[in-house]
Amino acid sequence: MPALGSQRRLLGSLNCTPPATLPLTLAPNRTGPQCLEVSIPDGLFLSLGLVSLVENVLVVAAIAKNRNLHSPMYYFICCLAVSDLLVSVSNVLETAVMLLLEASVLATRAAVVQQLDNVIDVLICGSMVSSLCFLGAIAVDRYISIFYALRYHSVVTLTRAWRIIAAIWMASILTSLLFITYYNHKAVLLCLVGFFIAMLALMAVLYVHMLARACQHARGIARLQKRQRPIHQGIGLKGAATLTILLGVFFLCWGPFFLHLSLIVLCPQHPTCGCIFKNFNLFLALIICNAIVDPLIYAFRSQELRKTLQEV
Repeated sequence: MPALGSQRRLLGSLNCTPPATLPLTLAPNRTGPQCLEVSIPDGLFLSLGLVSLVENVLVVAAIAKNRNLHSPMYYFICCLAVSDLLVSVSNVLETAVMLLLEASVLATRAAVVQQLDNVIDVLICGSMVSSLCFLGAIAVDRYISIFYALRYHSVVTLTRAWRIIAAIWMASILTSLLFITYYNHKAVLLCLVGFFIAMLALMAVLYVHMLARACQHARGIARLQKRQRPIHQGIGLKGAATLTILLGVFFLCWGPFFLHLSLIVLCPQHPTCGCIFKNFNLFLALIICNAIVDPLIYAFRSQELRKTLQEV
């Protein structure tokens, strides 16, 4: 991929990971001001991946074990956990292979390394796309459960849920293959950026509408019980805090990566954009952090799932 320099490559050329130096350094830029470059040590990268791996394996194991969790909502959460698990595994595998190659422990031909590189890149891209899709599917599922509660079980059936899950995985695999093949075409990068913006907008609209409904419901209860505004305000503040966490974590963890893709299209040679490109490893680390936070937001808040985890 153009403009990645010596950073961890994703979906394209095989580059070496920069050596782990000080966590925060100023990288000189000959054509402009100094760049602030955050170096992610390989040990930290591997540790984040392993934490995410353990968390998401626990979520999948708990949902598989407890038959009470065999419902469309938890199937979407389980698939999100699998996607996040694959994001972590692919990045950990990539880091491990590159470290072994640099240490001359893993000796192989360039053609084999390139094939392995392509396989890992397909896995990374596919898992990222599926993770975004399942975040959107969870938002839509919760929206239907609130606004169409009486018809929810007839609208979101197991058969439809499995079809949606299959469609998301197939689309993710196809998208990753296309991205690997045509990664140097600007249209492909713009499509990915547009997909991220659409998913962010979808989640924002649905969750804001759900928050408005919750506040409206709280006002109705307050009128029936003849209570004052503090209860309604408390529910509104709590809902706003939850909404901020949901959308804030999503934007903070995924936004820098897609900003990177946007700048590759808009200003690949500009010195300021070059400074941002130097922090590509940080952007990948944020995506792995998202894979760590997702189970805390979507899975571990369920009392039934927490009980199952204790049994596991």
